Amino acid sequence: MKKISKLLSVTLAASLLVTGCAANGNKSKGGGGAKGANSSPDYRLTNVSFPLKEKVTLKIVTSSGLTSPKDPNDKLIFKRLEEATNLHINWINFTHDQFGEKKNLLLASGDLPDAFFNGGFSDYDLLKYAKDGVIIPVEELVEKYMPNLKAIYDKHPEYKAFATAPDGHMYSFPWIEELGSGKERIQSISDMAFINIEWLNKLGLEMPTTIEEFEKVLIAFRDQDPNGNGKKDEIPLSFIVNNGNEGPQYLFGAFGLGDNWDHTVVTNDKKVVYTRADEGYKEAMKWMYSLNQKGLIDPEAFTQDWATFVAKGKDNRFGVYFTWDKDNVTGNNDKYELMPPLKGPNGEANLARCNGFGLDRSRAVITSANQNLELTARWFDKMYEPLQSAQNNWGTYGDPNQQNIFELVDGKLKHLPLGDTAPGELRDKTSVGGPLAILDEYYGNQVTKPDDAARRLERIKKLVPYMKSDYVYPRVFLTNEESDEYTKLEALIAPYTDRKTVEWMSKGGVEKEWNDYLAELDKMGLKKFMEIKQNAFDKFYSNNK
Repeated sequence: MKKISKLLSVTLAASLLVTGCAANGNKSKGGGGAKGANSSPDYRLTNVSFPLKEKVTLKIVTSSGLTSPKDPNDKLIFKRLEEATNLHINWINFTHDQFGEKKNLLLASGDLPDAFFNGGFSDYDLLKYAKDGVIIPVEELVEKYMPNLKAIYDKHPEYKAFATAPDGHMYSFPWIEELGSGKERIQSISDMAFINIEWLNKLGLEMPTTIEEFEKVLIAFRDQDPNGNGKKDEIPLSFIVNNGNEGPQYLFGAFGLGDNWDHTVVTNDKKVVYTRADEGYKEAMKWMYSLNQKGLIDPEAFTQDWATFVAKGKDNRFGVYFTWDKDNVTGNNDKYELMPPLKGPNGEANLARCNGFGLDRSRAVITSANQNLELTARWFDKMYEPLQSAQNNWGTYGDPNQQNIFELVDGKLKHLPLGDTAPGELRDKTSVGGPLAILDEYYGNQVTKPDDAARRLERIKKLVPYMKSDYVYPRVFLTNEESDEYTKLEALIAPYTDRKTVEWMSKGGVEKEWNDYLAELDKMGLKKFMEIKQNAFDKFYSNNK
């Protein structure tokens, strides 16, 4: 009964919120909408410049990692920002694992803060909450009060287009990180295969180049005690199933189009294809099951979490594994090297390009309860200063209490060597994320490239010859109607294909079930799902010639 009562309360709050916003209208142009209990009072500040003569407070909801301080103001970056602006942020902070649920309850209650920072709003959320009057359009704020972001948009109109919804409004502030371009962009491939080079050398094995050679190497790792401890505790092949960065899809290109984190590839004739309905995917599943039958795959690959995966990596138990950056799993050392893509039955090696970009449309939004729009906009604009963006993205300098990402030298940020420290862990403790922009032109002028990113870019260059497709699927912005239908279809298709992938790799059966599987995807609306994606792709390229 308590659960039902709670659900009814949330539903009623949501309906009241929508009704109230509809009655009040979207008042962003007039200086803010209805005030919420979590929002700040109207300070009546105009012609704002920092530092403020008197300290004031904004109330902002954010999210952070488990190793971050509970109060974001304990981070040196935010301490320095408050000193520079005299603006105090009263943070409502939730950890990443709780944030989605907490955010939704807060939005449903109508008890709105001034803004969300690291808000995790999907395109669907942006359009929905804009329509409901919960968040406001910000393009006029950018023009009037945000010279740093405006300059970026003026110089790079593609980012302005990226931030603009189909209705012509902007509802959020983006995160932009440039590191390379085209096929050499740092996000071109998410999961890379790393092979234990020490084990290869000890067993006198060559780097595998075909799926047959790869299998022989895994068998040697299983049977020939390459770690020399007399125990069969080596793990020939490990991954985290259905995970973009740590999944095994790097291998699937040996059987055709390959796969990536969102299972969408674009052929050179601009056809958008769902990889998990492609014949090559069936062949990849058959092969993966054959490896599993032979005891070559980590039994926990289908259930393990990140912490378990990393613990095994640090113990040097993997023969081959997959991740974004080996530094975070097995450390910055010479024990593991990038393994090139494997040639499959047709004698070719292929890598499906990843549809990842250094772009996030909604790193911050402003709510209709905010009565200090100029103040808020100018504070967010500081995030787009080059030195501030770099710190927000990676971490800071001069912290006496913990390891630093940077040192400040002649007004420039220089990345420090991190030694054995995992970059991701340190950044989680010290960086703040949020809206920011790091452009290629900043490197060497305002900031150096991180050592781990520079190493990853070198690996990407080695993989470019295997990227057969000339296209990636862009960050399209769907209409309300398209987004609504797309989200509903994805909610059916994604978990079903995730489940079948686990079953087929671990238990087999893909050949017997394939036709029924395709029929089920048909019933779920895969055809309509792909029509939406194809139409959005065609529209994007017609508008960006």
